[in-house]
Amino acid sequence: MNDIVLRGARVNNLRDVSVRIPKQRLTVFTGVSGSGKSSLVFGTIAAESQHQLNQMFPAFVRHRLARRERPDADAVENLSTAVVVDQRPVGGNSRSTVGTMTEIHPLLRVLFSRCGTPGAGPSTAYSFNDPQGMCPECDGLGHVARVDVGRLLDEDRTLNEGAIRFPPYKVGTAAWQLYAESGLFDPDKPLRDFTERERELLLHGGGFRVKRASRRGVYQNEYEGVVRAIDRRYLKRRPGKGRLDDALEEIAVRGVCPACRGARLNAAALASTIDGRNIADLTAMEITDLIAALERIDDPIAAPMTSAALAALRRIEAVGLGYLSLDRATSTLSGGEGQRLKTVRHLGSSLTDLTFIFDEPSVGLHPRDVHRLGDLLLELRDKGNTVLVVEHHRDIIALADHVIDMGPGAGARGGHLVFEGPVTALRESDTLTGRMLRRPLRLKDVPRRPTGALTIADAGRHNLRDITVDLPTGVLTAVTGVAGSGKSTLVSRVLPEQHPDTVLIDQSAIGVSTRSTPATYLDVMDPVRRLFAAAHGVDAGLFSFNSAGACPACQGRGEIQTDLAYLEPVTTTCEVCGGHRYRPEALQYTLHGLTIADVLEMTAAEALAVFEEAPVADGLTALREVGLDHLTLGRSLSTLSGGERQRLKLAERLRKRETGGVYVFDEPTTGLHMADVEGLLALLDRLVDRGHTVIVIEHDLDVVARADHVIDLGPEAGSGGGRVIFEGPPTALVDAAGSHTAAHLRRELTADAAADAERAASRPA
Repeated sequence: MNDIVLRGARVNNLRDVSVRIPKQRLTVFTGVSGSGKSSLVFGTIAAESQHQLNQMFPAFVRHRLARRERPDADAVENLSTAVVVDQRPVGGNSRSTVGTMTEIHPLLRVLFSRCGTPGAGPSTAYSFNDPQGMCPECDGLGHVARVDVGRLLDEDRTLNEGAIRFPPYKVGTAAWQLYAESGLFDPDKPLRDFTERERELLLHGGGFRVKRASRRGVYQNEYEGVVRAIDRRYLKRRPGKGRLDDALEEIAVRGVCPACRGARLNAAALASTIDGRNIADLTAMEITDLIAALERIDDPIAAPMTSAALAALRRIEAVGLGYLSLDRATSTLSGGEGQRLKTVRHLGSSLTDLTFIFDEPSVGLHPRDVHRLGDLLLELRDKGNTVLVVEHHRDIIALADHVIDMGPGAGARGGHLVFEGPVTALRESDTLTGRMLRRPLRLKDVPRRPTGALTIADAGRHNLRDITVDLPTGVLTAVTGVAGSGKSTLVSRVLPEQHPDTVLIDQSAIGVSTRSTPATYLDVMDPVRRLFAAAHGVDAGLFSFNSAGACPACQGRGEIQTDLAYLEPVTTTCEVCGGHRYRPEALQYTLHGLTIADVLEMTAAEALAVFEEAPVADGLTALREVGLDHLTLGRSLSTLSGGERQRLKLAERLRKRETGGVYVFDEPTTGLHMADVEGLLALLDRLVDRGHTVIVIEHDLDVVARADHVIDLGPEAGSGGGRVIFEGPPTALVDAAGSHTAAHLRRELTADAAADAERAASRPA
């Protein structure tokens, strides 16, 4: 059996890494955040495998596939086809659900087309994504949006003053002319003075034509009231464009469709039942309950469809997702939920000798569920596949046949292979990962005293059971519980609703352009550019690669991508600016002996030693405080992990030096090595010591053990959760009955005590 052989890998920060990876084994890649794990596994091995696979297709087909460049490496040999299961949200538009993603919903549609009474027609007649089955009122979305006139109109303004608060209808636009220049209304009269007839005509009128003047002449346009027009043009857009953009969110409200009551289907589809349930009833059930319902269907005609559906549903239940329903929108799934659903899709396959590559599959998992994930990985391996996992969780590392540890540090301090071998040898090694694996769990003995409490009252959203709970202020609180127990609903949804001053720092996208960098996000670059401009008496725009200073050849990107039609695109460093992004005029000026391009290539730590000016130093200090001072100031934010994005958001808040705030973190340890978790905990402690209240939704037992207060939800997920089963310090949680978190905390403490005793016994007397 040949190993995967990698020689001279130089992707990102990799320093000519050469390594052999055993095939048909479970190999775990470890190392601190930014050490080069993902560059090795995804940027090199997965990229080369997918590149070579694409070469197997004719040029006509390759032109229609995602085109990938070859990674920078001397050789990558003995690859097999790679299946990448990453943390990217499964996404999908508003029509994508767990049922459509897993392809179980099509099976149910066929089932109802064969066995439903009365029959509604072919399987498409039960699809909310097909005109034959979708509700005509909401077009199969299950919800409708309507214009809120109170938000749309500023009653104190005139049409000429911009009374219509929707950008496409701002003063001067063609749409605005239909109302302000049609002669139907006095454009200088405040809307509150309009008569009822004028108001109705403005909002809902139609059925005639009006004149509209332009530079090219006078046009005859069909008149349409502003509410009718917005409804037709924007709120009833076709599938794929159904989400309201930011401007629409300001003037519209959503509600459950009154015709289908959220079921998405038309009357004929909803009238068709099996054992008294229609297809919407089945898809709304938790998967565990749906399994029981399908098992009770004894019609022999239904057997092929129910057998196939049950096989897929049982695989989902086996990975701890039995609390989901098939009508759950995929856009609402967490990264961990989406990753497990993507994984179970492959378990029914009989293909072997593939390479499965996972990016931190334990994300979002309670310790109770990690063993289920481990069973999945081992099952894939035992089918004859190679399984590569980038992971930080101790229990997943413990399952590995082989471990590759990257480091020793992050960024420029990483990119080296510091260990390869079995887990037992890693535990005894002197690498940072080895030392952290030997470190025992320690409970906080003396928790801080709360300064008060934030009360969440009668929380009943989703699976929460109308609970009321006090969150202590001035301390660090960990909210725990199995996935689906209601943690995020309680703290990320209900708490901000009842206490609007809450600052939520989650792992969502930062929402910036591909040109955004840590320096621009933290408002560091503007003052740096002003410093350069003041020192030389020139315009600050000269020092922006998005403005006057941009290299004309690459438009400030630093690289040029050449499309070679049927071949893979080739990205090369811009020959004009050498990758620096700037035109020569900008690079002739220096500050502290550095050009503006030199500044962007510095790490935050290096820049902090150079720039003492307050606006710049504040942002750089905030990056250091959140453990991101290894990032270069010019790094694209699109390359950051979820955990790095979360810490960057925190840095943006820390830059303001606020006190007394309430911060909520949603699984802040995502993407963090065990050593990085220590740095995160130190940061959270500093926040509390400054007078803030910090609440973390977390599964990591190191965080739970170091909290001042713990709130545990459960006991199970979905309908079996939604209750507070423990409140108190972590020392009391250890003895709590009926808590999965408590059980695993006890297990970890017991295992650490046994390991300490074993090490003590092995020391020479």
